[in-house]
Amino acid sequence: MKIDAEVAVGEPMEAAELSRKAEEYGFDAFWANETKHDPFVLLALAAAATTRIGLGTSIALAFTRSPTTMAYTAWDLQSTSGGRLMLGLGSQVKGHIERRFGMKWDPPAPKMREYVLALRSVWKSWQGGTKLDFQGRFYTLDLMTPFFTPGPIRDPTIPVLVAGVNGMMCRVAGAVADGLHVHPLHTVRYLREVIEPALSAGLAQAGRSRTEVQVAASVFAAVGDNEEEIAAVREAYRGQIAFYASTRSYRRVMELHHWEDVAERLHVLSVNGEWRRMASEVGDDMLAEFVVEGTWREVGGEIQNKYRGILDRARVYLPFDGDPRWADVARGFRA
Repeated sequence: MKIDAEVAVGEPMEAAELSRKAEEYGFDAFWANETKHDPFVLLALAAAATTRIGLGTSIALAFTRSPTTMAYTAWDLQSTSGGRLMLGLGSQVKGHIERRFGMKWDPPAPKMREYVLALRSVWKSWQGGTKLDFQGRFYTLDLMTPFFTPGPIRDPTIPVLVAGVNGMMCRVAGAVADGLHVHPLHTVRYLREVIEPALSAGLAQAGRSRTEVQVAASVFAAVGDNEEEIAAVREAYRGQIAFYASTRSYRRVMELHHWEDVAERLHVLSVNGEWRRMASEVGDDMLAEFVVEGTWREVGGEIQNKYRGILDRARVYLPFDGDPRWADVARGFRA
């Protein structure tokens, strides 16, 4: 299992220094998410500032970009970074695709499967000089002239990780992707009873083995120098868990633990805009399932203890800010 860092910067230029510190502290990869900034801009800055650490998107929105647009961006980053890119893709939910981006919503699982295959078709045409000819339900790509072809690069194999919460998308990841991004709203039981069987079904369908995919997850980790600081982070997670659990896309996680009544109350509160009341719906029993906790020196080992044999990569949900105490997380994880 590898230990990674994830960033959520205030200003894009911060990515250069933060990635350098993540590399210095011993993290295996530096992930940039797509919330307030374009993750590819952040990773371009990180690529120029580092030499070893892996660089990934956690995640980039697939359906707001065409496969060809995504292919160009990833190809350039892979070349610029010396082959360190991991392309994490997510579908986002219907409301955001339609209302924030003004784009058409299609069934996400079959569209994501086709998206990954279309990406690889574009890359294959560039690397080998072959004709682009991808025919699908959602995408048809059959035009790539020499003028628009960037040509081959030294490291053409770009790992693609698909973000999945429910079974269908996990099966897609197993069938066509190089990895699966697990949402932070997960439990060990959910990973074992829902994620792993769905991923295995996808692998079996494609005749692939578990060694061909990596499972990565962001982990709710309550960390601090003492119990007071740990408790403050734990309470902050109570609100974050409430926010995620109010979304119907994550209902299956709640149902597995027989918390569907909580999920329904949270959904109603969110629809009514009663955000401040939502955290109180998340009890201590729920927190214990979702959250790992410990001091900066302890929490890396706690992540190992909880996820060893389940995950291939883990990262703390808290944004990496370059504080020297993060080095203790990486050291504790390896110890």
